[in-house]
Formats: sequence, structure tokens, C-alpha cells
Amino acid sequence: QDQVELARMRAGEQKVARDYVIYREARAAERKNAGAASDVAQPHPSIRITRADGSLSPLDMGRLNTIISEACEGLAEVDGALIERETLKNLYDGVAEKDVNTALVMTARTLVEREPNYSYVTARLLMDTLRAEALGFLGVAESATHHEMAELYAKALPAYIEKGAEFELVDAKLKEFDLEKLGKAIDHERDQQFTYLGLQTLYDRYFIHKDGIRFELPQIFFMRVAMGLAIEEKDREARAIEFYNLLSSFDYMSSTPTLFNAGTLRPQLSSCYLTTVPDDLSGIYGAIHDNAMLSKFAGGLGNDWTPVRALGSYIKGTNGKSQGVVPFLKVVNDTAVAVNQGGKRKGAVCAYLETWHLDIEEFLELRKNTGDDRRRTHDMNTANWIPDLFMKRVFDDGSWTLFSPSDVPDLHDLYGKAFEERYEYYEALASYGKLKLHKVVQAKDLWRKMLSMLFETGHPWLTFKDPCNLRSPQQHVGVVHSSNLCTEITLNTNKDEIAVCNLGSINLVNHIVDGKLDTAKLEKTVKTAVRMLDNVIDINYYSVPQAQNSNFKHRPVGLGIMGFQDALYLQHIPYGSDAAIAFADQSMDCLL
Repeated sequence: QDQVELARMRAGEQKVARDYVIYREARAAERKNAGAASDVAQPHPSIRITRADGSLSPLDMGRLNTIISEACEGLAEVDGALIERETLKNLYDGVAEKDVNTALVMTARTLVEREPNYSYVTARLLMDTLRAEALGFLGVAESATHHEMAELYAKALPAYIEKGAEFELVDAKLKEFDLEKLGKAIDHERDQQFTYLGLQTLYDRYFIHKDGIRFELPQIFFMRVAMGLAIEEKDREARAIEFYNLLSSFDYMSSTPTLFNAGTLRPQLSSCYLTTVPDDLSGIYGAIHDNAMLSKFAGGLGNDWTPVRALGSYIKGTNGKSQGVVPFLKVVNDTAVAVNQGGKRKGAVCAYLETWHLDIEEFLELRKNTGDDRRRTHDMNTANWIPDLFMKRVFDDGSWTLFSPSDVPDLHDLYGKAFEERYEYYEALASYGKLKLHKVVQAKDLWRKMLSMLFETGHPWLTFKDPCNLRSPQQHVGVVHSSNLCTEITLNTNKDEIAVCNLGSINLVNHIVDGKLDTAKLEKTVKTAVRMLDNVIDINYYSVPQAQNSNFKHRPVGLGIMGFQDALYLQHIPYGSDAAIAFADQSMDCLL
């Protein structure tokens, strides 16, 4: 707000600036008076509330005014009196106590379109409901204002850890921390940073609960995650406070599985897992079992299905013919629906298939809403793993040959020049009649179908095998066969290793100070964030051994950024400018 006044003065708008100063002083006086008045109950003359025990008591206008005043504190262009008036219109004599809070939240939420700052107001009003729910369950207080949390957070933390351990929802080792020291480190003012959507999402999906009652508050949530990540540190308290400050300030945010599970009995903290499915029945259903176990604890999945033989391929053990990849993908789809990340969010899986696979044409249609539903996967993602040779054939208007991987098993592990030479060798064998199971199509026709399906269903995604492998820093230890369901990582996989991505994101906009990037702060954030990510690898709960083998062997971490566009905005840099590219280079240098 001081910056607003200064900007108006510099623009020569002294009268506007003066009026703004007077407005701020008046609002400060209103809040002060409201705080003093709230010490004494101010019953509403005609509205009574029904408490949980069924008793009736007058609506306390003093407390209502305090809650609204706190919610509006420090925010420009919001009107607490308007919220109060509109809320009272929705109340009636005998209204349930919890419905008063709901009416406050809903009233403020309708004003967000008028002024974005009402999103912060709504979040702060929602916090009042959360405080009552959590503190009441923990036996700390029946309710509390924001300012009262300055003292109550320190009392709530040990009560929360005790309850969580009792219900076997958090690791009992958290009781060994110096909870008094950690409680004093909690900054209750950081509750004011949330927008409504952010806080509501935390409440709905992230906060630990017992029988539907959330007894975790935002700062306790961040402290629980920090303690979970510091649990094996030598100076646990110092590291936990360091991690807490980074998370609660929104300078850095851990991945969703880390936020879900850090400090719990099953700390599955990694984001995504990449698997290669082998071409035998035990291996296929073993991979589906691995999917279920990894998804159970909030892991996202990327499956490489290229090795599995195509429709019509010979099965030596039964002297029969294979049904191909698609029926198994239907099972994978239904498994993702059934094992929905511990009930916290939908299961997430993406199947990858190389463009030369004989089942590729049917694979392209998996997300269509028409056709045989037994050969459709409406809930999973699909991706096309495209070699450069295919794109060359498209440009040259050439033909493209589809094979079953059971006949050309080495293509799966080849890329670049080696792949091209071997692929052309198999094409020659097919043309001589030595490979019976194959199909020749025009590359452009297949490309058109890829684009048509992408336009119609959003799938399969287009991902490119050769660039991922040629630019991989781990060429010496294996081949990249797929990405994950977000396509932001490329790690090598094989039958003994399930690749693991351990992710976190730096909030770049929080590192813009006085209109420029604070590189010292960013470098400090990076150092702490990398330690947190490295701890994830050691602390992580591994539901399948192949994932542990891979994570301990390669120790991959993915440190990304968010808020890039906002950071440009604060520096008055157009997104499509050379200056934006220079800023991207500068900020990324700090992450390396």
C-alpha cells in the first residue's frame, strides 16, 4: 500500500494519494475500534444461533465484526461492512453455528469477481472455520481469532503430534523432536498469505483428518512436512525450522506426494515412477501390480508398453496368438480408477508406445468416445514415443512399416543412427517375406491420424525418442524408453529399475526484490531445496524394490520453477522479448 501511495505521488496525482492516505487511516481506526468493541459480547437483537449441543444463544456481533475486520486487514479495495450486511441477509433466527461461518465465506466469495483481494478475505474467513474444527478436536480451544493464534499454534503443535501418533496417522518419531522449540518457530501471520482456492484445496485434499475431521492447520501442516523431511538429520530441529520457513513462506513448494505423506507412517514422497513392461504374462501383471502399489501412496505412473507383442503375434507356450497391448491397457486403466492414490486424488498413469509398434493404430484410438468400449481407456493418458526416422519419412512422403516387438526385439533399446540402420534391416527382411507379421502404411497417413486423434481426444501426446536419448546425461547407464504422465522428466528404465522422479518447485516471483532478481536469496533457496529433495530419496517409502534400486543408484532430483510470468511482470519485461530470454538464463544459472 505504501508503494501505491508513492506511485500516485510520482505520477503527479497528489490529491488521489492524499485521499488514499486518509482512507487507510480511517480503516485502521475502524479496525482498532472494532477490536476494542469485540472484547464485550454484542448480541444481535433478533438472531440466535443453534450450537452443537442444541442450545440457543444470541449471535455475537462483536466477534462477527472482529473476524471480518481481521479478514480485511491490510487489504485495499475491500469492504468489511458490505460483507457483514450481506451475511446478515442470509441468516435467520435459530441458524446453526457452523452455517454462520459458511454464510461469511460464501458472501465474501461472491465478491472475488469484483475485487481479487476478496479471495484473501474469503480464505481468512474460511480459516476461522478451520481453527474451530482443528483446535476443538485437539482440545486447545473452542475457537480462536487470527491474532490469538500467535500463542495457540505453539500449544496446538504438540497436541497435534500426540493425536496424530495416537491414531497412527503420523510417525511417532515426530514426538522425539523439541516441539516447544518448533512451536515457537511457527509464524501465524503466514496464514494470511492464502487465497481462497489454495486454502480450500489444502483442506479438501492435504490436511490429515480423523473420521472426516481435519485437525491439521496450515502452519502445522508445513511443520509436519518439514519435520518429516528432517527426521534423519543430525540437528533435526534446526533443519526442520529451515525447511518450514522455506515452505510456509511459499519460496519453495514440495511435490504433492511429499506434502501428503511426509511425517506419516508410509512416507512415499516421490512424484512419479517410470516402468518398462516385459513381454510375458507374469511380467505384465507384475507391472500392473507395481502400478497399484505405487499409485496407492500417491505416485504418478509412466509405463513403457513397447516390448509387449502385438495383436496376432505367435505365443509359443500355448501355440496361440496374442491379443496385443490394448486389452492389458484396459486393465491398467481400471486399476488406476480403483487405486485412486489412497482416496486423495484420481490415479494418474500414462502409457507410452513407439510408432513402429503394430498396435499403434488402435493405440491412437484408445481415448475415443465411440467404438468398442472394451478397447477404450477413458481414464488414463497415452503418449506416442516417436523416433526421428518416422518424421523423416513423413517429410519425404515415404512408407512406414509396423512390426511386432517379438520379431524385432532390439529396436526398443536403439536410437539415433543405430536405430535407423536396424529398422531398415528389418524392413528389408519384411520385403523379402522373412517377417510375416508386419504392415506397411504411408507415413503421412499415420501422421494425419496422430494429429486427428490429438485434436479429437487430446491423446496420444507426441513425444520424441531420439532427442530425449541424445540429450540424456545418463546415456552411459541405459536408454530412455518413456517419460512420465507430465512429460517433464526423462529417465532410463529396465526390468531391474523403475525410474523415480523426486520433484519440487521454487516460486520465482518471491525472489524478485525491488524490481530485480535477488540471486543471493535464490541461491540460498536452491541449496535448502536440494537438501530437502536429497532427503526424499533416503526417507522415501518404497512399495516396490525396483524403485529403491533406481533411486539409490542414480539419486535423481527435479528442481523446477513456478511464477516465471509473474516474475517478468514485476520487472516490466514482456514475455516474448529478448529480455525475458536473458532473465530465463539468469534465473536458471542459479539452479545449476
